[in-house]
Amino acid sequence: MKLSLGPVLFYWDKAQLGNFYAEMSALPLDVIYLGETVCSKRRAFSLDQWLGLGRELQACSQAQIVLSSLTLIEAASELSSLRRLCDNGQLLVEANDMGAVQFLAERKLPFVGGPALNLYNGHALGQLLDSGMIRWVPPVECSAALIGDVLEQVRELDREVPEVEIFAYGHLPLAYSARCFTARAENRPKDDCQFCCINYPDGLALSSQEGQQLFTLNGIQTMSGEVTNLLADYPALMASGANVLRLSPRAQGMAEVVRAFDKVRQGEAPPLFVDGCNGYWHGHAGMLKVEEAGLC
Repeated sequence: MKLSLGPVLFYWDKAQLGNFYAEMSALPLDVIYLGETVCSKRRAFSLDQWLGLGRELQACSQAQIVLSSLTLIEAASELSSLRRLCDNGQLLVEANDMGAVQFLAERKLPFVGGPALNLYNGHALGQLLDSGMIRWVPPVECSAALIGDVLEQVRELDREVPEVEIFAYGHLPLAYSARCFTARAENRPKDDCQFCCINYPDGLALSSQEGQQLFTLNGIQTMSGEVTNLLADYPALMASGANVLRLSPRAQGMAEVVRAFDKVRQGEAPPLFVDGCNGYWHGHAGMLKVEEAGLC
C-alpha cells in the first residue's frame, strides 16, 4: 500500500508551506500532491514556484510529485491558469474539474481523477479511463462496499481497473460554493476578504447550538467537523483493492500521522480505536465513529 500526502487545503503562508514540505520530504511518502485546489486568490506560491518546489522534492525524495488543479473554476483568469498547469510539461496533474480533464485529454496526457470529479459508477470511470485517467480518488462519501461495486462494474465492462486512492486521513472536503464562508464569518465581502483564511490554519470550526462541531469552514469549501481517520480500518482498506491511502495535511502533527500509517503498512497491528470519524467508509453517516456506535 502506498501513502500519499494530499494537497494542502488550507491557506498557509510561504514560510509555513516551505517548512512543511521540507519536513514531509524526509518521511516515507510515495506520492506528494502540490498546488492550490480551493481558492485562486491564495497565492503564497505561484505556479512557477509550485513547479520549482516539485523539482526540489523530486531531487530529495523518492515520492511521485503531482500537481493538483483548482476545484471550482469561476473566471477566465482561472481557466487560463488551469491551462498553464495542464501544460506544465513536467509533472502529472490531478484533475479536480472537468475542464482539467478536457485539457489533459486533448493533450493525451495521463492524469489522476480527483475526488471532486464525483465518479460513482463503472461507466463514468470508463469514460475517464478513455480520457487518460490512471488513478481514481473516489468521492470522500463513498463506502468500501460502493467502491467495490464500482470496481467490479469496471471489470464487467472488460476495462482495466485504475489505481485506487482512498482519502484515509484529514478533514473531509464535502462541498464547494461560489460564496466564501470564512469571509462571511468575519463580515467581509468575498472580493475584499483580505485573505482572512490565513487566520485559520486548520479551518474555522462551525458548531451546533449544542456545541457539537458539525463542519469546518475553509473559504469556499465546507469540510467535516471531525478529522476522518481510517488507520484502524487498514485491513479492510487492503481487502478493498485500494492502492494508495491519502493523508490530507493539517497544520500540526502530520509527521506523526504519516509514521503511524507507515508502521501499520510495515506490519504493526492497527489500533482498535482512533480519534476521528469513519462512518462513510462503513456506509453510515460520515460523522459517526461506527465502532463506538456499535454499527460494526
